[in-house]
Amino acid sequence: MLRNKLIYVSGPYTNGDVASNVRNAALAGIEIMAIGASPYIPHLSHFIHYLMPHSYETWMEVDLAIIIKCDALLRLSGHSPGGDREVTHAKNLGLPVF
Repeated sequence: MLRNKLIYVSGPYTNGDVASNVRNAALAGIEIMAIGASPYIPHLSHFIHYLMPHSYETWMEVDLAIIIKCDALLRLSGHSPGGDREVTHAKNLGLPVF
């Protein structure tokens, strides 16, 4: 059902250990690939942010714009105000949220 679909990975980034959060999102992306879908992992923007920092709201604007292009959103567990905003945005667009 999700084969050849673009799945946005949403979840904690700044809450808790950033490295662990990036790792968890990447692992979720690997699982998405295993079912034949393509992940978009915004957590990997961490490396761009390291080179050229941007504000939280700038990153949220980018992420919300990308969600429009996705077929579904996977919300990882854990406290994440940004993740909650992403889920609301996806639902408003009529995207399935897992």
